[in-house]
Amino acid sequence: MKTDLHTKPFHHALRIRQEVCIGCSRCMRVCPTEALRVINGKATLHPEWCIDCGECFNVCPVKAIVVEDDDISQIFSYKHRILLVPSIFFAQFEEKLTLDAIKGILYEMGFTELCTVEQGADLLVDEINKYVGEFDGEKPVISSFCPAVVRLIQVRFPSMTDRIIRLIPPLEITAQYYRSEYEKNGVPLEDVGIFYVTPCAAKIAAIKAPVGGYNSPINGVINMSELYNKVFLAYKQKGTNENEYCNLIHSSLSSTGVRWATTGGESSNIRGRSLAIDSMPNVIDFLERLENEEIKGVDFLELRACDMSCCGGILVQDNRFLVKERIDKRAEELPARHALDESFRQVCSGYIPMERVEPKAMVKYHADLTIALERMEEARKLRKILPDIDCGACGAPSCEALADDIVCHRATLEHCVLMHAHEVDPDMMEKIWGKERFIKKQVKK
Repeated sequence: MKTDLHTKPFHHALRIRQEVCIGCSRCMRVCPTEALRVINGKATLHPEWCIDCGECFNVCPVKAIVVEDDDISQIFSYKHRILLVPSIFFAQFEEKLTLDAIKGILYEMGFTELCTVEQGADLLVDEINKYVGEFDGEKPVISSFCPAVVRLIQVRFPSMTDRIIRLIPPLEITAQYYRSEYEKNGVPLEDVGIFYVTPCAAKIAAIKAPVGGYNSPINGVINMSELYNKVFLAYKQKGTNENEYCNLIHSSLSSTGVRWATTGGESSNIRGRSLAIDSMPNVIDFLERLENEEIKGVDFLELRACDMSCCGGILVQDNRFLVKERIDKRAEELPARHALDESFRQVCSGYIPMERVEPKAMVKYHADLTIALERMEEARKLRKILPDIDCGACGAPSCEALADDIVCHRATLEHCVLMHAHEVDPDMMEKIWGKERFIKKQVKK
């Protein structure tokens, strides 16, 4: 279902509990878009810059940053309760807790149908190869799978949004299919609840406020870590019958689909020169090189925000290397590609395309160009005065960020603890820092 969502603001799944935050600044230092500041001893979020990547969540020592997901109890608002389960979820459990046992426990929790998320991957492989082959813009084409990467490009690399492939990820394809199947069978849509088990915060944000001009058919998003703990606890307390529910989950899976959410799982199926890059620092470094035209001859990019892709998602409970190992073992038992049901192919073909991802560039100075240029020049002069050691004691992640905050009236020069005791005077600062600094210093771009 297409709609105009380009002006819709970002939905954020991450929230800072101010009452818990100790102002340690660790979150601020790892944020890839500099969306965090420490003000009055508490971390504060700039909502227009946040991409819900979860880097801050990973480093918070007091768990002041939380993921706002949907309560599992809401499933009982629906007669038909469908759970979309990624292979990553099953791969967190040791082999002694079998697939059938997990399915049985999920059924006992109240779900009426379990469906594998990756069914749409086999259909998407052909569509991506066709898209890349026919793409007449500047390559490489960039995968739309990781919502944190999509948002990163929107706010920090807006000139590259045209490279993002205009095809929805497998999760949305599968969700659209099951909703259409219930509708075709005459089931009132208000009776159908579709829920997704997410390994990350970015997917929650993407489902609540998708980009690309479509509405997600998913009614709720369940925290993978919490569901894992519920399943494991249920198993420890009473176990379950491994055979009774073995036919509950749809098994239209292939090794291609199972591996899709792992590093290289998507790019390995794409013709031409394809690269897979994971973890946010690596992704940013590569995009900067691409922006500077240092990268040539690449047709397709698989970019994933988390280390080892979804295996390293912030809501994945088990060690990412063990999860990846179990995924690979599961994949070996499956055919390379699944012969998709023709009805699945026909229904989903109409849902696959999405609209252009619109840029939402970070407005650092001002929306008015004249004012922005004036502030940019002021910030440039301030950077020559500031110590350029990026200590973070000012509450900003870098001296450059502090200069930006000062000219935008979000901070003052007194926030710099090294300069607080000194009168801010160019001659004085020349004596402190030396004449060389002002002559030869290269201003960061």
